[in-house]
Amino acid sequence: MPNSPLPALDLCLKEALDQCRQWIPVWIDRVHALLRERELIQTQPHERLALLEAHQSVHRQRDVVARHWLSALADRIEQAPAAPGQARKPALSLDELELMGDDQVHERVETARVQQTAMLSADDAFNEFTSRLSTAQGFKVVNADLNPLRVQVFVETLLSALKSLDVTPAARARWLQVGAKPLGESLDVFYRHLAAWLGAQGVQPAGYAVVMAPESRVLPDEALAGQDLLEGPMSDQEALLTLDHLHQLLVGDLDGGDATRRTNDSMTRALAGEVVTLMMQRIAADKRLLKPVRNHLQEMKPALLELATSNPRFFADRNNPARRLLDAVTARSLAFTSEQDEGYSGFLQELRHVVYELRRSSKTDLSERFPTLLDQLRQSEDRAVPRGEREARGRAVQTLVKVEQRKLLAEKIANEFRARPDYAKAPGPVRRFLTGVWAQVVAKARIDEADNPPMTSGDANSKRYVDILADLLWSSQLALASQNRPRLVRIIPPVLRTLREGLDSIDYPRDKVEAFFQTLMGLHEAAYKTQRSSEAAAAAPATAEPEADASVLNPDDAELWMRQHEAKETNFYDESLPETTQPGFQATQPMQRDWIDIKAEMVLRDATSLTVGSWFDLQQEGQALRVQLTWASPHGTLFLFGTASGKSMSMTRRGVDRLIEQDKLRVVADHSVVDEALDAVAQQALKNSGKR
Repeated sequence: MPNSPLPALDLCLKEALDQCRQWIPVWIDRVHALLRERELIQTQPHERLALLEAHQSVHRQRDVVARHWLSALADRIEQAPAAPGQARKPALSLDELELMGDDQVHERVETARVQQTAMLSADDAFNEFTSRLSTAQGFKVVNADLNPLRVQVFVETLLSALKSLDVTPAARARWLQVGAKPLGESLDVFYRHLAAWLGAQGVQPAGYAVVMAPESRVLPDEALAGQDLLEGPMSDQEALLTLDHLHQLLVGDLDGGDATRRTNDSMTRALAGEVVTLMMQRIAADKRLLKPVRNHLQEMKPALLELATSNPRFFADRNNPARRLLDAVTARSLAFTSEQDEGYSGFLQELRHVVYELRRSSKTDLSERFPTLLDQLRQSEDRAVPRGEREARGRAVQTLVKVEQRKLLAEKIANEFRARPDYAKAPGPVRRFLTGVWAQVVAKARIDEADNPPMTSGDANSKRYVDILADLLWSSQLALASQNRPRLVRIIPPVLRTLREGLDSIDYPRDKVEAFFQTLMGLHEAAYKTQRSSEAAAAAPATAEPEADASVLNPDDAELWMRQHEAKETNFYDESLPETTQPGFQATQPMQRDWIDIKAEMVLRDATSLTVGSWFDLQQEGQALRVQLTWASPHGTLFLFGTASGKSMSMTRRGVDRLIEQDKLRVVADHSVVDEALDAVAQQALKNSGKR
């Protein structure tokens, strides 16, 4: 997990804003001068008029632009995420691109061009500054995506400032076209100043993560991304992959009319083929998948390219059988970390069958084979999980739903207890007992009575469990109980008997509440030995205000309680117990040291950041276990994990949080492998657009 940020971080960000106040007006003046120069040498009347409008708008709104830009920068810096888990969203996803309008696409392209031009000048200085800033942020390795002063932020906030003012799109485009290179030069000086400033504060550069990971281990996103998917100069075909072309392909705008249909059809097929090629290239480089799986996936590429000629948008349609088959294969393969894993050989055999059926000559149309192969793969997955394990998982979910319902009801009951007039003056241990375990006892009794109503209301256990509170709270207060020893002697036996009966109803271990009973009996003994009249109690000096109700914030109250058979049915993992007592899985792999040491990228914040379907590595007894989150309770208090073989393990939210804090639970994949590959293609299209 990241360390705490250094005090130098806030001071550095303040210094950055002070520097921005100095160089941003200078940059605007330089843009004005460059636009004026271009206007004077421009011979085309139309362009000269556009440049005139642009430099006049710069001169007219200089101070307003600077003020809006600085304000937007300050807001972005303040809202910047402080943990790696908050910066996992890609710069552009294929789904987002499909929903964009033409104006939004143009704006993205405009941003990319300015950003790439600026980075040419500022890249080296930015890397030097980021290495020191990462240390100030508490990271052990460099994390450029969490640098709140990266070039992308300056470009986006500049665009935001210009859009909020009375600047025409044509004038804005010329501002950015002329100002991109000067912006990079200004940022180069800016980053070098801040790097030197951090160095003067004694902040050392962070290192760069070098991952020597096994084939199946997840890599940081940078390691998966590597260089551009298109290396070297772009060919004519590769140059098709621009953001506007990809957007038109997704929304169907490349079809055109009759006159241009054949040309557009050819372009559509070529672009679709390029998308499929780059998608498969990205999947081939994804080392979360075992090498034999990646090799077989590449053997599917010819069939996918052939499909793209007749259905150029199949990859963007999540319901398309070919896309679903690719999703299913890659998702299933994430379950395996070794070729020796249980179920891997059967999966690989099924994958070979898929490849064979797609590549063999057949009278059956290629598009018709994908639904059949998808059904066969699903059936194979079902057979890989024993029927008993599937039934056990279903029972576990039902049990966990009941456990959460009981916990939520217990929280309401705890609030009922706190609202009692005699609750506030009770000793802290008694209040914590009531709002913790005793609320669970009453909740279970009420749920049981809702399912099987008692003959009369007097027979209701939940009523008896609440009725004893008056005597319990009274007897725990020395000032009151010491005034009436006969009542104290009379109520102690039934109170203790009812308490033990209630605890037995939820299988609560006696040793967990032994300290409470010792405290309660000590209070009773003190009250019995201290006999005071009501007159003496009234004459006694007023006591101090009762202590704050610690039970409201007591972590134990947030814990739910599972009965013994419930814990067994759900294979409950209690991280507070020694690891050797935990329910375990057989198919575990040694946790690689280089994998453990990579802290900065694939870090979860807490249980709320988990999504169903995601894969994780769970460290158990020094070994890594690959598990998938198969179910989360409606209120996010309970989670069920499973392995490829169908074995399950349940955890509470606090248990998951504790594992995350101890760096024992690390995300492997929280998005579809295919989605990530297509997002990389969209980001490549954005880069290509910036180069044009």
